[in-house]
Amino acid sequence: MIDVAGHACECYDPPGAAPGVAMIYLHGVRERRLRESTGLRDAIETAGLRAIAPRAGRSWWLDRIIPEFDHRITPERFVVEDVVAEVERRFGVKPPQIGLLGTSMGGQGALRLSYRHPAVFPVAAAIAPAIDFHTALRDIHKIPDGDLFANLYPIFGDVERARQDTAILHVHPLNWPRHQWFASDPEDWQWHDGAQRLHGKLVALGIPHTAVLDVRAGGHGPAFYDSIAPDAVRFILDALEAESRRLA
Repeated sequence: MIDVAGHACECYDPPGAAPGVAMIYLHGVRERRLRESTGLRDAIETAGLRAIAPRAGRSWWLDRIIPEFDHRITPERFVVEDVVAEVERRFGVKPPQIGLLGTSMGGQGALRLSYRHPAVFPVAAAIAPAIDFHTALRDIHKIPDGDLFANLYPIFGDVERARQDTAILHVHPLNWPRHQWFASDPEDWQWHDGAQRLHGKLVALGIPHTAVLDVRAGGHGPAFYDSIAPDAVRFILDALEAESRRLA
């Protein structure tokens, strides 16, 4: 663990790491550490991809003050400013050669941040992204482990305000990340519809992307994350290499 602006972050610098590129990993609502996500960790180490994984609690990586995270800076600004600066300081890598990868809550966070800051994060990948988090606020008493989403109420106050801040509503038809990839299991009853709707919107706008929406590997959770992790990490590495060639 390392400290970044008073917040804990995991840091990976595998032997023989690829030069000039790095990744930021955003965790999910259950706050599993990257070290616990064996498939993701192994894929990152196999690819030789340096990574920093900030810890932000159940913040949804939003651009709102979340008291349980920090009273001074939003989770989004923490990633865009402090974590990006730490990647540059520690690894000598700066945008646009820093990719984003997230799972579940972190998956929607990776997409949302890349839509809001495409010049900083032109490369983003999301595994089982919880895109429509407003539905969790609406159905909190109907879904298993609903208490995991309880803090959405004080953050937004109502379902429509939450919907307006979801990743899909931040897609700009003329300014988008050059490389985006996301995967969702059709058996993921809670979040798969959101991934399908995002895919449909991107297709309608003619925005290039890769959507893997037909792999069945356990629904929503570690089994699916681990099964698809090598594809996600390979996408990030290939996209970052493409960015390197574009800048050459």
